[in-house]
Amino acid sequence: MEGLVKIGSPILISILHLKINLLNIQKKMNRLVLLKLICLLLFLGWMVVWIVLPMEFFKYDSTPKLSKMFNPSYIGGQGIYLFLLTFPMMLISVLGCIYLHIRNKTEASSKRSSTQQHLTSLRRPLLVLGPLGVVTSMELIFLIMGIALVSWQFGNYFYVSVKHPFMMSGQEHQKPWQLKFRSASLRIGYASNIAWAFVFFPVTRLSSILPLVGLTFESSIKYHVWIGQVVMITSALHSIGFIIYWAMVNQMSEMLEWTRDYVSNIAGEMSWVFLMVMWVTSFAYTRRRTFEVFFYTHQLYTLATFFYVIHIGVAWTMQIVPGIFLFTLDRYLRFLQSRSCARLILARILPGGTVELSFSKSPGVRYNVTSNLFVNVPKISKLQWHPFTVTSNDNMEPDKLSIVFKSGGSWTTKLFKELSSSSLDRLEVSVEGPYGPASTNFLKHESLVLISGGSGITPFIPIIREMIYQSNIQKGQVPRVQLICAFKHAAELTMLDLLLPAGNAVEDISKIQLEIHAYVTRDYQPPESDSQKLVQTKWFKPNPSDLPITSVLGPNGWLHLCFIIVSSFILFLVLLALVTQYHIYPIDQGTNRQYNFTIWVLWDLFLMCICIILISSVVFLLQKREITAEAKQIMNVEVPTPVTSPGSWLYGGLGGDRELESLPYQSLVQATKVHYGGRPDLKKILSESKGQDVGVMASGPRGMRHDVARICSCNAAKNLHFEYLSFNW
Repeated sequence: MEGLVKIGSPILISILHLKINLLNIQKKMNRLVLLKLICLLLFLGWMVVWIVLPMEFFKYDSTPKLSKMFNPSYIGGQGIYLFLLTFPMMLISVLGCIYLHIRNKTEASSKRSSTQQHLTSLRRPLLVLGPLGVVTSMELIFLIMGIALVSWQFGNYFYVSVKHPFMMSGQEHQKPWQLKFRSASLRIGYASNIAWAFVFFPVTRLSSILPLVGLTFESSIKYHVWIGQVVMITSALHSIGFIIYWAMVNQMSEMLEWTRDYVSNIAGEMSWVFLMVMWVTSFAYTRRRTFEVFFYTHQLYTLATFFYVIHIGVAWTMQIVPGIFLFTLDRYLRFLQSRSCARLILARILPGGTVELSFSKSPGVRYNVTSNLFVNVPKISKLQWHPFTVTSNDNMEPDKLSIVFKSGGSWTTKLFKELSSSSLDRLEVSVEGPYGPASTNFLKHESLVLISGGSGITPFIPIIREMIYQSNIQKGQVPRVQLICAFKHAAELTMLDLLLPAGNAVEDISKIQLEIHAYVTRDYQPPESDSQKLVQTKWFKPNPSDLPITSVLGPNGWLHLCFIIVSSFILFLVLLALVTQYHIYPIDQGTNRQYNFTIWVLWDLFLMCICIILISSVVFLLQKREITAEAKQIMNVEVPTPVTSPGSWLYGGLGGDRELESLPYQSLVQATKVHYGGRPDLKKILSESKGQDVGVMASGPRGMRHDVARICSCNAAKNLHFEYLSFNW
């Protein structure tokens, strides 16, 4: 009996520990649901404010009552919009940081809920519409709602202006239709402000708001493009409308007006000019042919935004402050991270102009599959930053982070030539990121079909590596994987060599059901074994000034970001109240005096930037000591340098001198079938995919991705679930 008790006690203790852990996880999950619900209610309330903002009762009934609630000596006329439109989004961003911190500490269940399954149906491709690309049901709903909201604002603003006309000095002799034309031009400018309020959220990389709705920086770029189009169109109609109006009433001198106590027309025109330059150079044709032109002209957003807020004044600026505030904070944090050079360990140079770069990474930096890293090489360009998919796996390679690129554009071609130089032993590189999804859901599918073209295979490298890792640590089944990849030339087949990480410590890949079909479209026979075409590995010498990639805010980054947002925003409100009470209000209320319209806006921008820089710098400096100490420990670790560079498994499998029997590459060779002189029949491949839940991912040329989306959107393909990987749709 005593023996049974001794045996049973550890089992009972283990069961109790398991129950306690499950209860803790359940409590955390309940907190996550509650936080998400609060954020949803705040966002719905925020949208209700935008809906009622242009209505007659709000302007003539609610606004006077709300104005009495705010002491003008502390906050001025911007108090209403500050409370109704700025505060809710700032609170959502704070709650989002807490939500993400708790979720990172919680092991989420891998089972799909009925709600997730319902949302999955809304995320199926519905249409493939030329410039809009692939549009899902959910995206189409939000697109229609966005256009309807802008139209609603314009219609109501115009209706109220016609019902309650306001005659300015010099308009007494103008015709009614001319006044209505001016009013329409003015109100379309009012309506554009809601687009400005949204346009910065999708391009905030370190965002706590996007993950709340399942978006990442990369996947939300399409929304930035759509919103940007609305900003450009409404701004153009507003500006051209006023120019036509001034020409009709012989008041062209108004174009050069920059009054002290009212709207600056010159500032608005300058903002519009910068927007037009950005617009013309941002279309797909220009962006693909001359990326540098697109990149440099797009930096004009700073001047366009600066002159726009000067044009609209402090009250209207408070409507769009949340997006500008959070984007500015994100931009400054990226600046802090990019000040140090990243430690580049090695480069694997493949035939066909493909290169894998591997950096040393702090174990505290965690990232998920399909994350992105922004890279700057000062020797090539001190200003250009290029995004790359992270191809390494955080679980398999905790001390290393890798990216892959293929020479094609001028920037990548120069980088390839630089890395190919035999005399190069160190390259100065700065990085921002990695940025990526807070979680991944591809493991929930029964099977996966990965379709790529050329260098589009890079997002699938970390996915397959994650499959290998999961199959080696857990008893449960991982999805079956079918990789369909197309290359122009046989030399590019060596990109499949990157499916396994560099080094000897490679996991066993025989435990996953992997099937690879590689199509070579322009070559009709296998390549000959040639030592000059093998993979070349170049190791770089460490430099004391180079540091491993570290997180700018440390391992508890979301909590630190929460502190920065709260502290900087409260400090901004305090300084704003002090400046308003002791400087702006006394002048504004003086006899026959009014505070300068432009300088008031500049005060707001100045105080916002000062608060962000001050708080962010303090938190960064406090974290820098820990980060530097951790980085020095990593720097002291000796990096083994191989005597010879490993070749490609492709040539070894075709009769080369590489010993495959004792390596995982043997399983990779056996799983690969190469087809020469043809393209994959995507419709046939996808229609023959077995299983009730097949995840389909496509990466590569635009036409190929659209073809895959069309196939998955068919009614006959109910079991196919299309997953987005690229924003260039």
